[in-house]
Amino acid sequence: MIKMLKGFLINLQFFTSIPVPLEIPMDKDYLKKSVQSFPLLGLFQGGIYTILIYICLEWTPFSQLAIALLIWLATILLTGGIHLDGWMDASDAFFSYRDSEKRLEIMKDPRTGAFGVLSVIILLTCRFIFIYEIAKNIQLLSYILIMAIPFLSKSVMGALLLTVKSARKEGLGSLFQSAATPKTLWVYPVYIASYLLAVMVWAQSIQLLSILIIVALGCFFFSRYKSEKWFGGITGDVLGAAVEGTELLLWMTVWLLHYFAME
Repeated sequence: MIKMLKGFLINLQFFTSIPVPLEIPMDKDYLKKSVQSFPLLGLFQGGIYTILIYICLEWTPFSQLAIALLIWLATILLTGGIHLDGWMDASDAFFSYRDSEKRLEIMKDPRTGAFGVLSVIILLTCRFIFIYEIAKNIQLLSYILIMAIPFLSKSVMGALLLTVKSARKEGLGSLFQSAATPKTLWVYPVYIASYLLAVMVWAQSIQLLSILIIVALGCFFFSRYKSEKWFGGITGDVLGAAVEGTELLLWMTVWLLHYFAME
């Protein structure tokens, strides 16, 4: 239990802007538990978004537009933009239309190109619209679905990390890969099944949540195939891009469900 807690704290240090004033050794045991707690990190993030939306809607005089802006900012500030950086770098590399080795070189370049800027503008604009329209039509089930978005995206990140070869021998992705194996992922289905069970008991409906899980699975298989084809494997930037792309599609799915499946 202590190792899992320290693994979770490593995730807070690496993947969020939350200060953790502890020096945790980066040994294999802690890094393995860190990978196993990726979905818990996502659930933690989703809980923050959900609580923030609820408080703003129920206890503040803010307009739905202002609330959407606050949530939108929270999705950026909480992660410190680490995954957005990967999204921009991977976009620059992909739209160069070069071979995988050249794309890896482009991703290492600290400068951001035009395609990276355009891609992040499109991503953030779409996310803001989805959040705003969800906030306008919020329901009890909406909170459950919102909480599941980062939970599922972090699950996709962990699954990609341990099932796709590393494109580089150094870097953040390689560090985590060296500490864990695909067998480490056995706990992910347990997390998802537990979440489904909790939702079934509380909301007595898992159909819409199941749709989100199917979309996340689709994102996993797509990212797994394309990361090897386009980049020769996984890097930290590719993982960041996969997280951002998965979350965007999940936000879009929740937005669409409010129109076509939720009264």
